[in-house]
Amino acid sequence: MALQIGIVGLPNVGKSTLFKALTRNPVDINNYPFCTIEPNVGIVTVPDERLEKLTDFSASAKTVPTAIEFVDIAGLVEGASKGEGLGNKFLANIREVDAIAQVVRVFENDDITHVANKVDPMSDIEVIETELILADMATVEKTIDRLAKAVKGNDKDAIEQVKVVEGLKVLLDQGGLARTAQLDMEHEPTQIIIREMSLLTMKPMMYTYNTTEGQDALPQDLAKRSHVQLDIKIEEELIEMTSEEAAELGMETHLPDLITQAYDLLGLQTFFTTGETESRAWTVKKGATAPEAGAAIHSDFQEKFIRADVIPWDVLLDAGSYGAARDTGTLKTVGKDYLMIDGDVVEFKV
Repeated sequence: MALQIGIVGLPNVGKSTLFKALTRNPVDINNYPFCTIEPNVGIVTVPDERLEKLTDFSASAKTVPTAIEFVDIAGLVEGASKGEGLGNKFLANIREVDAIAQVVRVFENDDITHVANKVDPMSDIEVIETELILADMATVEKTIDRLAKAVKGNDKDAIEQVKVVEGLKVLLDQGGLARTAQLDMEHEPTQIIIREMSLLTMKPMMYTYNTTEGQDALPQDLAKRSHVQLDIKIEEELIEMTSEEAAELGMETHLPDLITQAYDLLGLQTFFTTGETESRAWTVKKGATAPEAGAAIHSDFQEKFIRADVIPWDVLLDAGSYGAARDTGTLKTVGKDYLMIDGDVVEFKV
């Protein structure tokens, strides 16, 4: 499941350095705007201590974590929605990702240029969000124009869709983000038009505050947003150290916090398979059924699904064995309608 989270922000806020720390991939990092032009893509494993415990439980020969993709996207500047800087490229790249991690510069450093020549995190957030809103406004207006002919022809779906789009236009005009709109996403015409527009402000967003060690507490307007706070420069230094060296210096990574929050932002959850050969984490969307989860392993597990044995990972460990879990009734056999729960250990029957 190749879902991607785009790392976005103004130039020189630490996006590429964060990407390097996350993926351990060498990228071009320099103190000038638009250092990143083509987006870098990297696969990042999702830390999960449950998988390690299952490996020990089964004495597995191999451990395979799940992963998500991060994309380092070119820095955005004010006027991007009108093509300023690399605006058109930036907006096209961000349209392709599933969620957004906005990197916001909070640290002070006279040696690192800020495009606005001042460090003002809230202003930076507003610049990014304003440009996304303006880009969405253009999309919404084009969509209304496109639907006009079908509306005149009394196309029922188009009539319903244009009401949805006009409502979004009002919200965007007021500076709101599309993802805050109250939409009936169970209604197929609404689903279709929302998917077709691929609005930038409809995408889930989290904030990564690039701070310095020992910095004062975040202001309330920053702290109230869904965020992770870390010193990205220290994270870059940590990838060059062994865990022993880091411990000796009292340095600790906070990247796992960012990765797990990004994973959750994408609407993902994990289930496990475990045995002597391997213990493996698998990714499914929240709300997936057992057959849909089986498809993550092999298409046959969905197409030929009969049933599955399911047990929460911690209950299995407490039982001590599959046999004991079956005897106590904690290992359950489920059918096609079963909704997967994060942390399920599964054996599919086909």
